[in-house]
Amino acid sequence: MERRSFLKKTGVGIAAGAVAAPAIAQGLPEIQWRLASSFPKSLDTIYGAAEVFQARVAAATGGKFQIRVFAGGEIVPAFSVMDAVKDGTVECGHTASYYFFGKDPAFALDTAVPFGLNAREFNAWFMHGGGKELLREFFATYNIMNFPMGNTGAQMGGWFRKEIKSVKDLDGLKFRVGGFAGKVMSKLGTVPQQIPGGDIYPSLEKGTIDAAEWVGPYDDEKLGFQKVAQFYYYPGWWEGGPSLSLYINQDKWKSLPDEYKAIVEAAAAEANVDMMAKYDAKNPDSLKRLVAGGAKLRPFPRDVMDACYKAAQEVYAETTAASPAFKKIYEHMVKFRDDQNLWHSVSEGNFDRFMQTRKR
Repeated sequence: MERRSFLKKTGVGIAAGAVAAPAIAQGLPEIQWRLASSFPKSLDTIYGAAEVFQARVAAATGGKFQIRVFAGGEIVPAFSVMDAVKDGTVECGHTASYYFFGKDPAFALDTAVPFGLNAREFNAWFMHGGGKELLREFFATYNIMNFPMGNTGAQMGGWFRKEIKSVKDLDGLKFRVGGFAGKVMSKLGTVPQQIPGGDIYPSLEKGTIDAAEWVGPYDDEKLGFQKVAQFYYYPGWWEGGPSLSLYINQDKWKSLPDEYKAIVEAAAAEANVDMMAKYDAKNPDSLKRLVAGGAKLRPFPRDVMDACYKAAQEVYAETTAASPAFKKIYEHMVKFRDDQNLWHSVSEGNFDRFMQTRKR
């Protein structure tokens, strides 16, 4: 009888605990925020990171903290997300920081710069290499708290109407390319165009631009670029591992209870990992379909890669001379990148090259 009584009491205790556990937010305020995305709903992976984030925040707070996600253009234009968060028009946003390169080149370092970090290296630099402290110091001047919230991995080089056989083929080319890369390519005669994701296809179809890059096979297939451009180039040397960011207005962030801050940080981290995993899972089949459908897969010629690398170093020299914020963050990042390249050349790089050779 004593044993039955004990089990009964214990079972009651467990049941009570099971009911109470999800009520972590008991006694905490009900909050409703709006999140402005820079991306269209049709791109379920890159736009979807914000949905993963808001769903996790709601679940972890028992529905007390609700964040409504709006696609690019629904509240503010895609390239106005930073200003909207800074000014408090919305509480938070999901975007690529290099869209705001024109305001300050240091923004690009929060996403990707030519011949910069890959996805793993960016996460390592941000989380354990000092990048977080440097970027947070910079973003504080814009009244923003930033968190990594998604990465696409190394991107493709884009879709071209004509084959790129040498550097001279870049001269005069009207190319939709984001952020810092446009400044690099302009040194080779390319005319960079910054166009939101949802507007790229019609621009390419109408001939307003000659070429366009977006992300990679999964998104590119969805956007239908293969219908209006034939040549599909790789790699996207300007985006070795572009990080997407969650922006939160500093005043709104400071007003959150500590429990909600912890939940927001954890939810952003989950969405960060989830996006990369989705792209890695989905890109291979999409690439197969694109090639089977007639896309002509091409590597950029070596002379093009070498010329772009040289042009990038010239732009870095000019930018570090003109922007103290960029110089401080960039020089720190480059040292971290060089150490990572050394390490990966010994271990993972050799493993990957061996496995790729075996497959071929």
